[in-house]
Amino acid sequence: MIRFTMKDGGIIDVELDAQAAPITVENFLKLVDQKFYDGLTFHRVIPGFMIQGGCPQGTGMGGPGWQIKGEFRANGVANPIKHVRGVISMARAMDPNSAGSQFFIMHQDAPHLDGQYAAFGHVVSGMDVVDRIAAVPT
Repeated sequence: MIRFTMKDGGIIDVELDAQAAPITVENFLKLVDQKFYDGLTFHRVIPGFMIQGGCPQGTGMGGPGWQIKGEFRANGVANPIKHVRGVISMARAMDPNSAGSQFFIMHQDAPHLDGQYAAFGHVVSGMDVVDRIAAVPT
Protein backbone atom coordinates (compact mmCIF):
# COMPACT_ATOMS: atom_id res chain seq x y z
CA MET A 1 0.00 0.00 0.00
CA ILE A 2 1.23 3.48 -0.81
CA ARG A 3 -0.12 6.84 0.25
CA PHE A 4 -0.20 10.08 -1.73
CA THR A 5 -0.49 13.10 0.56
CA MET A 6 -1.54 16.31 -1.18
CA LYS A 7 -0.43 19.80 -0.17
CA ASP A 8 -3.95 20.51 1.10
CA GLY A 9 -3.89 17.41 3.31
CA GLY A 10 -5.94 15.21 0.99
CA ILE A 11 -4.91 11.56 1.01
CA ILE A 12 -5.12 8.87 -1.68
CA ASP A 13 -4.29 5.34 -0.55
CA VAL A 14 -3.43 2.87 -3.31
CA GLU A 15 -3.07 -0.90 -3.09
CA LEU A 16 -0.49 -2.21 -5.56
CA ASP A 17 -0.80 -5.56 -7.35
CA ALA A 18 2.65 -7.11 -7.74
CA GLN A 19 1.11 -10.31 -9.08
CA ALA A 20 -0.40 -8.56 -12.10
CA ALA A 21 2.54 -6.22 -12.78
CA PRO A 22 5.68 -7.16 -10.77
CA ILE A 23 8.16 -5.05 -12.77
CA THR A 24 5.89 -2.01 -12.61
CA VAL A 25 5.27 -2.33 -8.87
CA GLU A 26 8.98 -2.83 -8.15
CA ASN A 27 9.85 0.26 -10.21
CA PHE A 28 7.11 2.37 -8.61
CA LEU A 29 8.14 1.39 -5.07
CA LYS A 30 11.79 2.14 -5.91
CA LEU A 31 10.79 5.65 -6.98
CA VAL A 32 8.66 6.08 -3.85
CA ASP A 33 11.59 4.96 -1.66
CA GLN A 34 13.85 7.45 -3.44
CA LYS A 35 11.26 10.19 -2.76
CA PHE A 36 11.14 10.81 -6.52
CA TYR A 37 7.45 11.73 -6.40
CA ASP A 38 7.71 14.11 -3.43
CA GLY A 39 6.53 17.60 -4.40
CA LEU A 40 5.33 16.63 -7.89
CA THR A 41 1.91 17.59 -9.22
CA PHE A 42 -0.81 15.98 -11.27
CA HIS A 43 0.23 17.82 -14.44
CA ARG A 44 -2.42 16.36 -16.76
CA VAL A 45 -6.05 16.36 -15.66
CA ILE A 46 -8.91 15.21 -17.90
CA PRO A 47 -12.23 15.18 -16.03
CA GLY A 48 -14.24 12.04 -16.67
CA PHE A 49 -11.08 10.23 -17.78
CA MET A 50 -7.97 10.40 -15.55
CA ILE A 51 -5.44 12.45 -13.60
CA GLN A 52 -1.75 12.02 -14.46
CA GLY A 53 1.37 12.68 -12.40
CA GLY A 54 4.95 11.57 -11.94
CA CYS A 55 6.73 14.02 -14.26
CA PRO A 56 9.63 15.80 -12.51
CA GLN A 57 9.37 18.67 -15.01
CA GLY A 58 5.59 19.02 -14.71
CA THR A 59 5.27 18.98 -18.50
CA GLY A 60 4.62 15.32 -19.24
CA MET A 61 8.03 14.99 -20.90
CA GLY A 62 10.16 13.95 -17.91
CA GLY A 63 11.02 10.69 -16.22
CA PRO A 64 13.53 8.97 -13.97
CA GLY A 65 16.18 8.37 -16.66
CA TRP A 66 15.17 4.78 -17.43
CA GLN A 67 12.26 2.85 -18.91
CA ILE A 68 10.61 -0.43 -17.98
CA LYS A 69 8.85 -3.24 -19.82
CA GLY A 70 5.17 -2.51 -20.39
CA GLU A 71 3.20 -5.18 -18.53
CA PHE A 72 0.02 -5.38 -20.62
CA ARG A 73 -1.61 -7.76 -23.09
CA ALA A 74 -0.60 -5.96 -26.30
CA ASN A 75 3.02 -6.27 -25.12
CA GLY A 76 2.80 -9.99 -24.36
CA VAL A 77 1.96 -9.82 -20.65
CA ALA A 78 -1.30 -11.22 -19.27
CA ASN A 79 -2.28 -8.36 -16.95
CA PRO A 80 -5.89 -8.89 -15.80
CA ILE A 81 -6.48 -5.42 -14.30
CA LYS A 82 -9.17 -3.40 -16.11
CA HIS A 83 -9.00 0.38 -16.43
CA VAL A 84 -11.98 1.16 -14.22
CA ARG A 85 -12.53 4.08 -11.86
CA GLY A 86 -9.76 4.17 -9.25
CA VAL A 87 -7.20 2.02 -11.08
CA ILE A 88 -3.60 3.26 -11.24
CA SER A 89 -1.67 2.61 -14.46
CA MET A 90 1.60 3.65 -16.07
CA ALA A 91 1.67 6.39 -18.69
CA ARG A 92 3.95 5.85 -21.66
CA ALA A 93 4.85 7.11 -25.12
CA MET A 94 4.16 5.14 -28.32
CA ASP A 95 6.86 2.59 -27.48
CA PRO A 96 5.22 -0.07 -25.29
CA ASN A 97 8.38 -0.23 -23.16
CA SER A 98 8.69 3.52 -22.55
CA ALA A 99 7.10 3.91 -19.09
CA GLY A 100 9.36 5.27 -16.38
CA SER A 101 7.73 7.31 -13.62
CA GLN A 102 4.55 8.85 -14.99
CA PHE A 103 1.31 7.24 -13.91
CA PHE A 104 -2.39 7.98 -14.05
CA ILE A 105 -5.38 7.28 -11.85
CA MET A 106 -8.65 6.56 -13.59
CA HIS A 107 -11.36 9.12 -12.83
CA GLN A 108 -13.90 7.03 -14.76
CA ASP A 109 -13.86 3.69 -16.58
CA ALA A 110 -11.87 3.58 -19.85
CA PRO A 111 -12.10 0.05 -21.32
CA HIS A 112 -10.26 1.17 -24.48
CA LEU A 113 -7.07 1.29 -22.35
CA ASP A 114 -7.38 -2.34 -21.24
CA GLY A 115 -4.49 -4.39 -22.58
CA GLN A 116 -2.71 -1.24 -23.82
CA TYR A 117 -1.29 0.20 -20.58
CA ALA A 118 0.24 -1.37 -17.46
CA ALA A 119 -2.35 -1.14 -14.71
CA PHE A 120 -0.81 -2.04 -11.35
CA GLY A 121 -3.21 -1.28 -8.52
CA HIS A 122 -6.29 0.57 -7.35
CA VAL A 123 -7.35 3.33 -4.98
CA VAL A 124 -8.71 1.92 -1.72
CA SER A 125 -9.37 5.30 -0.09
CA GLY A 126 -9.38 8.85 -1.40
CA MET A 127 -11.43 8.81 -4.58
CA ASP A 128 -12.98 12.02 -3.24
CA VAL A 129 -9.50 13.56 -3.59
CA VAL A 130 -9.22 12.25 -7.16
CA ASP A 131 -12.64 13.79 -7.86
CA ARG A 132 -11.50 17.14 -6.43
CA ILE A 133 -8.34 17.12 -8.57
CA ALA A 134 -10.35 16.20 -11.67
CA ALA A 135 -12.69 19.15 -10.98
CA VAL A 136 -9.89 21.76 -10.95
CA PRO A 137 -10.07 23.95 -14.08
CA THR A 138 -6.97 23.53 -16.26
